Amino acid sequence: MNDLSNASLTEHQTSFSCKPIPSLAFYTLLPLFFIGLFVSIFILVVVHNAAFFLSFLLLSALVASFLAWNAINWRHHNRSAFMFFLNSFPDSDLRLAREGQLVKVTGVASCGNLSLETSYERVGRCIYASTLLYEYGQFALKPVNVKRSCFQWNLAYCERFSTDFYITDRISGIRAMVKAGSGCKVIPLITDSKLVTTTKQCRVLSPHLTNWLRERNLSADARLLRLEEGYIQEGNTVTVTGMLHKNDEVVTIVQPPELFSTGCLWQKLLLPIDVDGLILAPGCS
Repeated sequence: MNDLSNASLTEHQTSFSCKPIPSLAFYTLLPLFFIGLFVSIFILVVVHNAAFFLSFLLLSALVASFLAWNAINWRHHNRSAFMFFLNSFPDSDLRLAREGQLVKVTGVASCGNLSLETSYERVGRCIYASTLLYEYGQFALKPVNVKRSCFQWNLAYCERFSTDFYITDRISGIRAMVKAGSGCKVIPLITDSKLVTTTKQCRVLSPHLTNWLRERNLSADARLLRLEEGYIQEGNTVTVTGMLHKNDEVVTIVQPPELFSTGCLWQKLLLPIDVDGLILAPGCS
């Protein structure tokens, strides 16, 4: 079993960074902006021609919008960039794929030696399970290294796990083992469903939620909470992107040993993002 909880907390901790945008870009563009602003104002005052000044403002607005768009996508944990990359990456045929090739396989998932169960709804026979608890505008329920705000939902507690499982390729029909268990970096793109949300008008916690909190030594005081849960159950269609490994008749999909890039996604105006891990996403049935 692979515990992804700490990785999820780290994602939220770095959610305000602008990693796709190099620091050198800011250090270069900022002086250029002030130089261009000074020159355009000088031309406006001396020559009384506003064309250059307006063109400079338009160009600056376009560049700022481009950088802001990429920063926003990074704050949302690259979901847009990853999903667009997956949609543009063709499904692989395991009969033709080579050893060590980056493959994208879509098919029905089945449990291996170990299956998971979600902690709140108790959904069994899962290959991936995630339970997230958010708290609004207060300190965390347990100490976590997360930058917090008093005016938004903050991640207070996380349980997220994955395990080794099998996937049956819908193109070739080949059954492959996916090594998503212990020691593997997994990038889950599974959307969590909101199960519980307390409001300002009704902050009373249900008995089930109260017991769930107490079992984890979390405060059961009435407050604004939101609990989300996501999972991939046996029999669901899933998409896996990783490196193919063939050993005799055994086909395995593992985490790529090196980073690979999504490339520039110009259709979405997104800069390249390095991918470090096995991508796990819901598949189209």
